[in-house]
Amino acid sequence: MNVRVGVIGVGMIGQDHIRRITQVLTGGSVTAINDVDAARAGQVAAGLPGATTHDTAQDLIADPNVDAVLVASWGPAHEEQVVAAIGAGKPVFCEKPLAPASDACLRIMDAEMAAGRRLVQVGFMRRYDAGYRAMKATLDDGGIGAPLLMHCAHRNPSVPPYGFTTDMIISDSAVHEIDVVRWLFGEEIAAASVLRPRRSGRAAADMQDPLVLLLEMASGVLVDDELFLNAQYGYDVRGEIVGETGTVALADVSEVTVRTANRHGGRVPVDWRDRFIRAYDAELQDWLNALAAGTSAGPSSWDGYAAAAVTDAALEALRTGQRTAVVMPERPEFYAKAT
Repeated sequence: MNVRVGVIGVGMIGQDHIRRITQVLTGGSVTAINDVDAARAGQVAAGLPGATTHDTAQDLIADPNVDAVLVASWGPAHEEQVVAAIGAGKPVFCEKPLAPASDACLRIMDAEMAAGRRLVQVGFMRRYDAGYRAMKATLDDGGIGAPLLMHCAHRNPSVPPYGFTTDMIISDSAVHEIDVVRWLFGEEIAAASVLRPRRSGRAAADMQDPLVLLLEMASGVLVDDELFLNAQYGYDVRGEIVGETGTVALADVSEVTVRTANRHGGRVPVDWRDRFIRAYDAELQDWLNALAAGTSAGPSSWDGYAAAAVTDAALEALRTGQRTAVVMPERPEFYAKAT
């Protein structure tokens, strides 16, 4: 089966998804494009034989030549677009965040539950990274005993040039660790705290960088997440779980180690696309495979909501300097099956 995909939002991530659907993956094609920048939408569609452009996201969703929708627009538009796709009965892949606010995520969940079947996959790609998957397999088979704590680091060479704020260190960067630790440990996050280390002189004057986010899992596992967005030297994501009888950590991502002139070293990824390109490929292939089989896969709307609820708590902790409990309802039975 060939899944005809309509793409809403053709900025950097939207175009990258189009490239992988049309050039890397199997089982999908891109048949429709929408973007707030009509000229950009036209330019992208011109390189896709047979693809049409639509003036609005709603028109794209209604297009009979669109079987499924990929939402890669800016976060505040996600709720309206995802709910519209659900209303049309069309599966939707939504880049993170599912929505910027947890109450908007709840409304998406309500719409999906009213539709009677899972239609939404959220783009938390780290679940598809080979390193994180191997880490989870080790954890699940009991190889290191009961987990006690986890150390994470999330370092970027620099922040994007569009007014990146301290809050966005939590909402745009830490959200990846927020989701992946829920998945790794198979439980919810109970509380968040934020520490403010010495500020880097490389950060903008109004930005507190780095931050340290502390997450308390429901079982008592403690996660510390170093978030350093102006690290200069490259894109560096680290993770180590400490268990009762051993540890498991992400390996160095360098393909090779070079020894020359009395030195040895490896390559540091340039950015998130460089580091997680295979994970992005795997998550979209999983989505296409599930659509062809008439099933659902990957992170659900509940996962998108839970990440938003924890983000809310972490932002409150950032503002107040106080430990903040995560407030959220019980997981609906509709989303009970882990993915």
